[in-house]
Amino acid sequence: MESVDGRGEDGLVGGSDGGGPGRVRVLVVDDSPVDRRIVERLLMISGSLFDVVSVDGGKKALELLGLNGPQDDSHNYDDPNVDIILTDYCMPEMNGYELLKAVKEHNHGSSIPVVIMSSENDPQRISR
Repeated sequence: MESVDGRGEDGLVGGSDGGGPGRVRVLVVDDSPVDRRIVERLLMISGSLFDVVSVDGGKKALELLGLNGPQDDSHNYDDPNVDIILTDYCMPEMNGYELLKAVKEHNHGSSIPVVIMSSENDPQRISR
């Protein structure tokens, strides 16, 4: 796995080899470079449990997941390239809730867990 500073031209962290056996593939989505780096580092210092890939927005996350085009019923999404998504709620263009809805729409029964993070304390948003 590449280090946090080992970003490719596309801004992604992590290798494309699918990780080692038993490793959890985590997609971190946050428009704040500082917050994204904190989450990446926290996961990486947890030992060799996680392969971390990060992007700076919901649209890039959908692109990485192969979900940016029209929904195709023939596309079998049972083997996603991530095991869990950690996303910020408040982002431009597509917020974390919209990303969650898009991921769940395209999964046809299979499920990628999505954790939405926020520093805001908005009870209505939290209950949604």
